[in-house]
Amino acid sequence: MTAVVYEQRDVRRARYAVAAVFAVHGAVTGSFATRVPWIQDHASVSAGQLGLALAFPALGASLAMPLAGGISHRFGARAALRGLLALWTLSLVLPALAPNLLTLCLALFFYGASAGMADVAMNALGVEVENRLGRSIMSGLHGMWSVGALVGSAAGTLAAHVGSDARLHHALAAAVLTVLGLVACSWVLDIQPAEDEEPPPRFALPPKSALLIGAIGFCAVFAEGASLDWSAVYLRHQLETSAGLAAACTTGFTLTMAVARLAGDRVVDRFGSVRTVRASGVLAVLGGVLIVTGGHPAVAMTGFALMGLGIAVVVPLCFAAAGRSGPNPSQAIAGVATITYTSGLVAPSAIGGLAQATSLVVSFGLVTLLACGLAAFAGVLRAGDRGRPRVSRPAEAVPGPRS
Repeated sequence: MTAVVYEQRDVRRARYAVAAVFAVHGAVTGSFATRVPWIQDHASVSAGQLGLALAFPALGASLAMPLAGGISHRFGARAALRGLLALWTLSLVLPALAPNLLTLCLALFFYGASAGMADVAMNALGVEVENRLGRSIMSGLHGMWSVGALVGSAAGTLAAHVGSDARLHHALAAAVLTVLGLVACSWVLDIQPAEDEEPPPRFALPPKSALLIGAIGFCAVFAEGASLDWSAVYLRHQLETSAGLAAACTTGFTLTMAVARLAGDRVVDRFGSVRTVRASGVLAVLGGVLIVTGGHPAVAMTGFALMGLGIAVVVPLCFAAAGRSGPNPSQAIAGVATITYTSGLVAPSAIGGLAQATSLVVSFGLVTLLACGLAAFAGVLRAGDRGRPRVSRPAEAVPGPRS
């Protein structure tokens, strides 16, 4: 009985540690995003050149994510996460140091590659903790990422407001976040591969199961990217609102997603992944309908809020299902992450191109159509429901931090 109590205490501690890792990861993103204008001026790049450079993080992430499984297999889950997370937090200093377009693209490529590998490693450990606890935690973990991004954004906004040099700001932020990340990694589960376990290929295409699950994630991230980048523009130009109200719509969308993710685990535990995503898809579609048919700002803002509420838990559940869909969780998670990152890269430009050819109303009609896929194809996430209530492993398989 003592062993069971000790084990559960360790697993709960590991859950909080992984949540802290997610928050640190999000804080790096928030810190960077708020200083992009400073970085643009420092590198002396035009808006078009900046748009090109900002494609490199997603490119780096997509190419590097498949490597994360091999790194975890070779060094163990805890050591791999510790190294990859430190690589990610320290890479925050690179974009602000870039003096021109070429170096900025290279810096952002490395920044994205380290982000993607750390993303795979922390999601794989999140799924492992969820398995041992026997209840959903992935939605809350992604909610903590959103909280970290908001904190990083707030700190970056303050630094920009006082006119701080982004090189100094990001150096201090990287130092603090690296220390916090290393401390958090001391308490995550130290999963080691079995002696007879074959190492994953150094670079492999996603398995078929990951492609199907990733398709659901693609729809959700497409809606997220479109709403984040274009909701303010939609209200400002399509509905002719004030700039302040348009910005408030984007903020409301972000907060809705964060709150929904933090509260989503209880819903998933009660109704399961499939029914939760189906209901979420209905909410997202309803939100999309309000956006494209409502001619009043209040109606459109309600639509964006429902869209955020509907897509919030989808990506966490996709990672959870991928981690239980086959013999190599890291490879499946890397596949889903690659697809979702690609969606985030494609969505803003696709919405803009379609709006240029037709209108923003038609663009968000496409978003609404893709949201229908969440409700229609939620059944591919059934692996997440099958794997959740697993029996906890013996206490010795969950070692505490090494001294």
